[in-house]
Amino acid sequence: QVQLRESGGGSVQAGGSLTLSCSVSGYRTLRMAWFRQGPGKEREGVAALYPRGGSTYYSDSVKGRFTVSQDYAKNEMYLRMSSLQPEDTAMYYCAASSSLIEARSVLEPGRYNFWGQGTQVTVSS
Repeated sequence: QVQLRESGGGSVQAGGSLTLSCSVSGYRTLRMAWFRQGPGKEREGVAALYPRGGSTYYSDSVKGRFTVSQDYAKNEMYLRMSSLQPEDTAMYYCAASSSLIEARSVLEPGRYNFWGQGTQVTVSS
C-alpha cells in the first residue's frame, strides 16, 4: 500500500523560508509533485519532478522561489520555499503517480493517484 506523509509546514513571516518533506512508502513512483490548496481556491500544482535526477517543473507563481528535490535512496521529496508571501498560504500536498505523465500535464492534480494528508503553511504579512 502506497503511503505519502508530508511534514515541515508551519507559520512564517513574509519573506521567510520553509522546507517541506514528503516521505513515500510502499512503492517507487514514476512521478511526484507538490500541490497546494488555499482557502476557497482550487488545488494548484506548484512543482513536480521525475525521479532519479530528472526534469523539474514549476508553476509560474512559484518559479524562482521554490525548489523541488528528491533523495531517491530515502524515497523522499522536498520543497524548499523561500521569499514566502501571504498568498502562498495553503495546505500543501504531496502527490505521486504510478503511471507516466507527459510533461505538459505534470501539474494537473487528476494525473496523480496517491496523495498525502497535507501540511499547512501560513505566511503572515
